[in-house]
Parts: sequence; structure tokens; C-alpha cells
Amino acid sequence: MFKGRGNSGSSVGHHGDTTLIAAGAMIEGNIRFRGTLEIEGEVVGCIMADGDEHAMIRILESGRVVGDVRSPMIVVNGTVNGNIYSSDHIELAAKAAVTGDVHYNLIEMVKGSHVNGSLVFSQDPIADEAQGVDRGDNS
Repeated sequence: MFKGRGNSGSSVGHHGDTTLIAAGAMIEGNIRFRGTLEIEGEVVGCIMADGDEHAMIRILESGRVVGDVRSPMIVVNGTVNGNIYSSDHIELAAKAAVTGDVHYNLIEMVKGSHVNGSLVFSQDPIADEAQGVDRGDNS
């Protein structure tokens, strides 16, 4: 699934510059980004794509996020303790472990991934979350 840094190695493409939070690094605080953000280390705080409709977050196998994650495209193969909001495509790879709700427009779950929370469909989860819309009641 993840073939190397040069290409995304995933069914989800990427765009723009890439920022890497390397294994062993630990960041406390919120992150706003454009392009691609790859997380091999740990982030304690919320992560949000900043106005880039092609932005992508990749949480690799060793990566861990404690906080909400918001981006059009998200690939998780590590751990997320928080809610996830993807307005385009989210891929939960084989080692993905999510504790929180996953708000999605299009989702791909690989055998072995797991979510301890709700899967909530919305055509634009990021906009719904910003406006305080709760789709968890199946409305």
C-alpha cells in the first residue's frame, strides 16, 4: 500500500509541497498546512488543511495523532485518537486504528483497519463540522 516517498503509493494522489513529521518527533499544538503532510511521529493537537482543495494528510504506520484531523484527502495507517473529517476521500489502511468518529464523503477501508466510533456520511463533512451540523442522527 505504501511503496515509498517518491510516489504516494496509495490510491489517493497528492499535490504540492510535502511536510514530514519524522519518526521520533513530537509536536504539541495545532497544525495548519497546504500540500501534503506526512506524519511518522506524534502530533498532540488538531490538524487542518488550510484552504487547499488538494491537501492530503498521510498518517503512516508509526504515526500517532491525538486530536481532530481535517483535510480533503486523508490516508491513515497509524493511530488517530480524535474525529476525522474528509471532504474528498479517506483511506483506512490495514494498520489504521481510529478512536473517534469518521466523517467522510468517500471512504475506503482495508481489512485489518478498525474504527472505535461512528462512520458518518456527508457530501462535505468539513463544511458541516464548521457550521455545527451533526449528521450522526442519520438525518
